[in-house]
Amino acid sequence: MAALLLSGLAPLRAEVVLVAVASNFAAPFQRIAQDFTALTGHQVTISTGSTGKFHAQVRNGAPYAVLIAADDETPAKLIEDGLAVPGTSFTYALGKLALWSARPGFVDPKGEVLRRGRFEHLALADPRLAPYGAAGVEVLQKMGLWASLSGKVVQATNIAQAHQFISSGNAELGFVAWSQVAAPGQPSVGSWWQVPAEWHAPIRQNAVLLLPGARQPAAQALLQHLRSEAARAVIQSWGYGL
Repeated sequence: MAALLLSGLAPLRAEVVLVAVASNFAAPFQRIAQDFTALTGHQVTISTGSTGKFHAQVRNGAPYAVLIAADDETPAKLIEDGLAVPGTSFTYALGKLALWSARPGFVDPKGEVLRRGRFEHLALADPRLAPYGAAGVEVLQKMGLWASLSGKVVQATNIAQAHQFISSGNAELGFVAWSQVAAPGQPSVGSWWQVPAEWHAPIRQNAVLLLPGARQPAAQALLQHLRSEAARAVIQSWGYGL
């Protein structure tokens, strides 16, 4: 039934959909896009980066048809500014935050490593641009540690770069998306603490149809596919909430 619905939305000629995807969701969306292409014949061109960066690019005329954001505020702002289609924003996933280190045994299951402070660098995505970075700051503030640890923060442009800082050893630990730690089909590396959801504002990740996509049936079909049971199964397998 899903295949029939999607094929009904697709034009006779295959199209290319330009999609801006928040860095934390790049890997699962790659799989979702591949399934969409196999189902409809439409191609998906993906750009990854911080939600804040994409917000600025769309405001400056970037021709993306769809935004897969890491928050719900940016799609709402784009709709308010007349740059996205009203009524098309929806929450496709609930993000989860993790404190992670590439070193086994370095991060304990309760995050007490932060209180001990026996490290030089703590990676964090720019909280002005990346919702996961903002959530990491919230956690440090809740623990009463922001003042003492802010000098050790190594700020990344997005969550993918934060993960790179940690995996390369340039930072002993840092805040990343749980999906980067709990990737399916990959062995767990290092040590981590999954931060309780109540320790930071909910990370509601919304998708929205941008104005260029309003004239593109393939973009609308892609958003419909993102809401399908098949896509939701992929999203959940990467550790996101629904």
